Amino acid sequence: MGANSSSISELPDNEYLQKLSGAEPISENDPFWNQLLSFSFTTPTNSADLKLLEEATIAVCKSLVEKNPRTGNLGSLIKVFLSRTKELKISAECQNHLFIWQAHNALFIICCLLKVFISQMSEEELQLHLTYEEKAGPGSYGAECEDLIEELLCCLIQLIVEIPLLDITYSISLEAVTTLIVFLSCQLFHKEILRESIIHRYLMHGRCLPYTSRLVKTLLYNFIRQERSPPAGAHVFQQPTDGGGLLYGIASGVATGLWTVFTLGGVGSKTSPQLEQCSPLANQSLLLLLVLANLTDAPDTPNPYRQAIMSFKNTQDNTAFSSSNPHAFQINFNSLYTALCEQQKSDQATLLLYMLLHQNSNVRTYVLARTDIENLVLPILEILYHVEERNSHHVYMALIILLILTEDDGFNRSIHEVILKNITWYAERVLTEISLGSLLILVVIRTIQYNMTRTRDKYLHTNCLAALANMSAQFRCLHQYAAQRIISLFSLLSKKHNKVLEQATQSLRGSLGSNDSPCPDYAQDLNVIEEVIRMMLEIINSCLTNSLHHNPNLVYALLYKRDLFEQFRTHPSFQDIMQNIDLVISFFSSRLEQAGAELSVERVLEIIKQGAVALPKDRLRKFPELKFKYVEEEQPEEFFIPYVWSLVYNSAVALYWNPHDIQLFTMDSG
Repeated sequence: MGANSSSISELPDNEYLQKLSGAEPISENDPFWNQLLSFSFTTPTNSADLKLLEEATIAVCKSLVEKNPRTGNLGSLIKVFLSRTKELKISAECQNHLFIWQAHNALFIICCLLKVFISQMSEEELQLHLTYEEKAGPGSYGAECEDLIEELLCCLIQLIVEIPLLDITYSISLEAVTTLIVFLSCQLFHKEILRESIIHRYLMHGRCLPYTSRLVKTLLYNFIRQERSPPAGAHVFQQPTDGGGLLYGIASGVATGLWTVFTLGGVGSKTSPQLEQCSPLANQSLLLLLVLANLTDAPDTPNPYRQAIMSFKNTQDNTAFSSSNPHAFQINFNSLYTALCEQQKSDQATLLLYMLLHQNSNVRTYVLARTDIENLVLPILEILYHVEERNSHHVYMALIILLILTEDDGFNRSIHEVILKNITWYAERVLTEISLGSLLILVVIRTIQYNMTRTRDKYLHTNCLAALANMSAQFRCLHQYAAQRIISLFSLLSKKHNKVLEQATQSLRGSLGSNDSPCPDYAQDLNVIEEVIRMMLEIINSCLTNSLHHNPNLVYALLYKRDLFEQFRTHPSFQDIMQNIDLVISFFSSRLEQAGAELSVERVLEIIKQGAVALPKDRLRKFPELKFKYVEEEQPEEFFIPYVWSLVYNSAVALYWNPHDIQLFTMDSG
């Protein structure tokens, strides 16, 4: 490979890579490192670029894996990087492009190599690869390794939290976040959840621990700020055109470095459309935050990163921190709320919102007190509305967020006071004006109907109905279309109930005449449908007993489809809950009959409004209030850890893993 070559195909024959992976140990003070690290490039911007690079250098990596236990060259490279990071902060302040550029290149190579090493060996084997010290005695064989891994982890965290984010430091900050993700990626290559890990231990104890809150805070602010990647070339050391100059001379062989110009998705190339819309650093920081927050607790220590996420407060909150949590910190909640509202198209932002609402009471209280709650709820409703295009995990998270919000009576009241104009993404009907509450009901009912005809997922049904039940006592001024859809859903359930009942009867008759084939379990199907019907009747009943006078459109829809409820009046499973519904239907039917025939819609609604005032409230039987609370299932890590790593696998910027190596999840679960 010549000095001016930048062809990926020539990398396996590159003399510097061959020397790095060769049989000779290279001292950390060798001028070779300056030559190796003197290449110009913009960090690859997608996994396809990284795949090309990995395939081109696979022979080099295999050679290094084989020879490194004897040469210790990976350890030497890490030490070179560690020595250079000590002056990174001052280099950023002094705009020392060259120094930052070479430190970034060192970290990029380390990250690429670590990814290969971690995918091919256990953490214990990785430790052994980092223990080589040419003149070390036998007694230092274990401690050196531990110190080097811990020192690199600690250095990466310090780099993330201490180096100011500038155009010239953007790439190295992104690379530091990426390398921490790579360090934790051993989970990808295990089917079972890792409960004990060398890397986890270093991150939860020792020198890394004091940085916990600062790291979580920095990663959150990276997400909040959504800083775009600098223009191509803005953070790359530019070689002088005259071939000389003091700065150029210091580089110790820039012109004969690894690549003179290396442009994987970099200088002069187009950025992918996905990256034009987002910030690589924000995306990567959020993924790292989710990985850290979902590490399993150590046997003797709860996960400090989860503790930090559970306890941080608003910058405007002047109350004292609890002494029981050393990892608490403050952050600007207004900025966080705005970012969460704007970023809900991604799974990872929705998962962060879920975690904050579920685990951090300060955030939950703040969100529920916002007077612009529609900015958060509308993106969540869009996720549910486009259920066909979303993966099931994203839909679950969106639904659970709604369930958590509906646990609050203030939320359930306020959503009916927010009036929305022209919801363009709702295609079934033109909605020129509708309350946020009515829209929420429409979208949840649509999700139930989709689930009934397609996925038939009981978990989805249960959570949808629980959210509707939580809201039902505070239903106010329901839009006529929302009222119709409530009754239409009941109609659909009624037809399904009758169909299964008929199938069960025919099956029973058939089984009496033949003992050859087993009967389908229609009794179980019937049981599930009757549970859902019961819940829908309870939701309608809750609205009628608590806010009848606020919902003339629901009473109108009920009267219009009154025949639907006839079959359930005497059904033993529904008799009690049908009493109030039957009473309301009878009371208003009687008043309409008295008013005469050929009544207009407006006149019917007027009679309903007058009747709602006249109906004695004590005639309606009181039932216990419908209240459902979201509770995480036991061992939630069995769901969340594979989910988080599937997001990393699918969404991380410029990270590629061979799909055949992945053990934690199947490729269609991401």
